[in-house]
Amino acid sequence: MENFIVSARKYRPASFQTVVGQSTLTNTLKNAIASNHLAHAYLFCGPRGVGKTTCARIFAKTINCMNPTPDHEACNECESCKAFNEQRSYNIHELDAASNNSVDDIRSLIEKVHVPPQIGHYSVYIIDEVHMLSQAAFNAFLKTLEEPPAHAIFILATTEKHKVLPTILSRCQIYDFNRMSIADTIAHLQNVAQKEGIEAEGAALSVIAQKADGGMRDALSIFDQVVSFCGKKITYQEVIKNLNVLDYDYYFKLVDSFLKEDIPNSLLLFNEILKKGFDAQNFITGLSSHFRDLLMCKDPQTVQLLEVGEEIKEKYKQQAALCNDQFLIKALRLANDCDLNYRLSKNKRLLVELTLIRLCQLSDEKKK
Repeated sequence: MENFIVSARKYRPASFQTVVGQSTLTNTLKNAIASNHLAHAYLFCGPRGVGKTTCARIFAKTINCMNPTPDHEACNECESCKAFNEQRSYNIHELDAASNNSVDDIRSLIEKVHVPPQIGHYSVYIIDEVHMLSQAAFNAFLKTLEEPPAHAIFILATTEKHKVLPTILSRCQIYDFNRMSIADTIAHLQNVAQKEGIEAEGAALSVIAQKADGGMRDALSIFDQVVSFCGKKITYQEVIKNLNVLDYDYYFKLVDSFLKEDIPNSLLLFNEILKKGFDAQNFITGLSSHFRDLLMCKDPQTVQLLEVGEEIKEKYKQQAALCNDQFLIKALRLANDCDLNYRLSKNKRLLVELTLIRLCQLSDEKKK
């Protein structure tokens, strides 16, 4: 039986060109390689799963390539590239500071620094989660980081830049990685689905992208989970069922009830949502987001701020046309107040139900 490789590993970028959502940063690194303006220390920071370690490895591989391509990518043909691809390169050293954060671990690394590379131009030291190093380890590392040998380059990666000592920060070129946009995540998931022979609805991938919250690794992990559940055809309904996400349709039905001043139906819909096991605060937070998205649809310039699939975007536009600005602004305020008061309330269900009743009365207030 063939071993399964998770998508996050199988589709890990192998060149700057294949890195998703970090074009400004990758272009800067390629320009530095092209002009031979390489710093001795870099700090890559940003949320988890956005490509910090991946970019560090690609950078290390490219600067050691014997025959780089015209667009400054690694050739994958020379001995240095082959050694890297086969995970036997002695030019690249990785240290996980989360589990190797003592002075002895850093001293062991410093001893290696003075050994020149056998193949290629540079010895690259990638230290992941560098903020986890102890104070003593940071101090032991400072002198080497300030005056390393000409062949040594350090790439430090962290999710928490504020925990890194200012003396370390001042010795590094700092690169801030962006969170992945919904559009970039969906496009990458579509590409992976196509390569795997999986049919996926756009709305389903949109839910996965939103659940991942800006992390591509998380998105691919969720994608694998959904594929295990759905098989070769991923549908919106199956995804929300598997990920326990509240269906958009509930919010559209609720707003229709508010516009019709239908209090009984609003309360029954809320009861149905609770029976399905959804948390009332998550529901009210989602309702606030729904009102916000409807307000964005009122102006053609702000429609682009909606991070949903095209089919659902059309539904938003249709419902937004039925709501006036005053209704949406008052509704947003009511939903937000409910969210703020939720934790302090002793009768949380009643608080949400009162909010729904008041939302149903907004259209009636307009008539008066």
